[in-house]
Amino acid sequence: METLRHVVLLVHLVGFAMLFGGWVVELIGKRGINRVMHWGLAVAAVAGLALAAPWGIDYDMNYAKIGTKLVILIVIGALLGIGTGRARKSGSVPPVIFWLIGLLTLANAAIAVLWR
Repeated sequence: METLRHVVLLVHLVGFAMLFGGWVVELIGKRGINRVMHWGLAVAAVAGLALAAPWGIDYDMNYAKIGTKLVILIVIGALLGIGTGRARKSGSVPPVIFWLIGLLTLANAAIAVLWR
């Protein structure tokens, strides 16, 4: 069971890498939102929800941390949707939305690593 949990954790990290990596690529390029960022968000969300289930562990879950990360993930999803809509209408993503996506993604990773 522990091996399965580690596989799900790996998938979760791949989702984060897709989201943040897509953002970094756009940072160097045209500062927009690409499909890889949307897929990374979806992969990270599904794997994160699977990790939040209390299966195969011998310790208590930190539900405050899980809730905080979920709220940040929802905000990132909303910003991706808003940014995509604005890009379709005006041709570019507002800089505030673009930078918030990157900062919140990095903050979500920092919470995962630093909050014990």
